[in-house]
Amino acid sequence: MYFKDFPKFIYDFNMGGVDKTALITDITRSIRFRRDILANITLYDEYDIVDGETPEIVAEKIYGNAEYHWIIMLCNDKYDYLNDFPLSQYELEKHIQSKYSGAEYDPHHYENAAGYVVNSTEEGATSVSNYDYEVRLNESKRRIKIISPTLIDSVLKNFKELL
Repeated sequence: MYFKDFPKFIYDFNMGGVDKTALITDITRSIRFRRDILANITLYDEYDIVDGETPEIVAEKIYGNAEYHWIIMLCNDKYDYLNDFPLSQYELEKHIQSKYSGAEYDPHHYENAAGYVVNSTEEGATSVSNYDYEVRLNESKRRIKIISPTLIDSVLKNFKELL
């Protein structure tokens, strides 16, 4: 749905020595929510993504339409579907095993009591394993902004005006 109303243009290309023409969607348009709108806390709620939920599932749950997944992604400045959203527990375990292959519980870094990264020799420094680091990183992606469902019609109208 996000690209549905973007302008289209005719593109000529040569494929295997044969000239072809295609109608292409202009995906170079970069539509983003205005920063001042996102900074106004009254316009959105916070939502914690449940294990296994995708932007489509969240959009269906909140707005009643999975095609509004792009609204979830844009209002959170998340553009990489695979890396910007939390992995399911199963996917996270696979990712950790693949990335660290046998070194999952080796130290990733050290922290002091306040949670700051420090040198391992600093007094009171505690080790954070690769596994714990990846779990924390994944969990940090769970809380997202949700534009109030009462404002969706206004968001859609403004989006079409920007095109």
